[in-house]
Amino acid sequence: MSESPSSTVDRVLVVGGGITGGVLSLALAQKGVEVVLVDLRPSLGGVGHGITLQGNALKAFRSVGIYDQLAERGFVFNHLRLKTADGQVIAEIQTPPMGGPDLPGTMGAVRGDLADILAAEVVAAGVDVRLGTTLTAIDDHGGSVTVTLSDGTRETVDLLVGADGIRSKVRGMIGITDEPERVGMGIWRTIAKRPAEMDCSEMYYGGPKYKAGYTPISEDLCYAFLLEENLDPEYLGEGPRGKELKERSEGYGGVWGEIRASLADDAIVNYQWIEAICVESPWFRGRTIIIGDAAHACPPLIAQGAAMCAEDAVILAEMVTGGDKVEDVLPAFMERRFPRVKMVLDNSLTLADWEIHPDTPGADPGRIMGQTLHALVEPA
Repeated sequence: MSESPSSTVDRVLVVGGGITGGVLSLALAQKGVEVVLVDLRPSLGGVGHGITLQGNALKAFRSVGIYDQLAERGFVFNHLRLKTADGQVIAEIQTPPMGGPDLPGTMGAVRGDLADILAAEVVAAGVDVRLGTTLTAIDDHGGSVTVTLSDGTRETVDLLVGADGIRSKVRGMIGITDEPERVGMGIWRTIAKRPAEMDCSEMYYGGPKYKAGYTPISEDLCYAFLLEENLDPEYLGEGPRGKELKERSEGYGGVWGEIRASLADDAIVNYQWIEAICVESPWFRGRTIIIGDAAHACPPLIAQGAAMCAEDAVILAEMVTGGDKVEDVLPAFMERRFPRVKMVLDNSLTLADWEIHPDTPGADPGRIMGQTLHALVEPA
């Protein structure tokens, strides 16, 4: 027998402890909600390379109280440059105040620093973190949902949230059949020493690959990347591949050339195919909803992936604790979020297509990047 719906959300189970799940868990706990957070990893701590965070991401982080810690470690700036392959400036774009006038337009950070700060704050907020754990069954009663976990325990909650990324398990378990698709390009990523003259994100066009670029992520470090075609599966993964990245990025000069020359042959480098997904059908079934990359993952060409995820988390926490019935909140949440994430995804895919086919009539990466960032000045 189904239970009578209640407008109160007192207990939530979140699947996935990345940016989306971490920010959501923290935001809910700060509003007095009991949160169970499950993650398959042995630790929520830092992994990965650099990350570019726009002002709207910083606004979300400030709302849950982690901005100041991140700012102590990151590198802030308010513009980006487009360059030719040999390092000549094509255009400089001011980053609009997407987080409001009192926050920087952009921050480069070490992804691991963000993960470490978020993990510590989630634990300090009293979230019940279950590591090495996933879910195996969902039983929606109408007024609540019971989740069976991989350790055999069962948890009954008012809301189940799948914040488990582009390969979401929750997405399939609630009958959403959308799967990520390859965009047609892959990305090499590494962390290197920051040349002193690097003061913002810069992107190099017209070279032998689709694009090269970098972002300063601390006083000493930068995050450098190279975009090219989808390579064979044996290239996927991470390892001591600095020599390979140096060979593949030949033809790029300027500061990129300095970065390449500074890389050790055994520098740790990651290569992945770029994928995207956009679930256009409802993101929810009963009292289960997917958010973040589980519902909408975009290519990293406008640096809005983390921002869209963090916005989702903060807004969902705000809406489900606002006193309205869950049955009304979930469709209202998707209605509020979908146009914004769809705009970012569509424009990111357009940029990807232009970078793969640079001779496309009317292709103007600077214009579409500027238009997107200015549209995001509007509050989420």
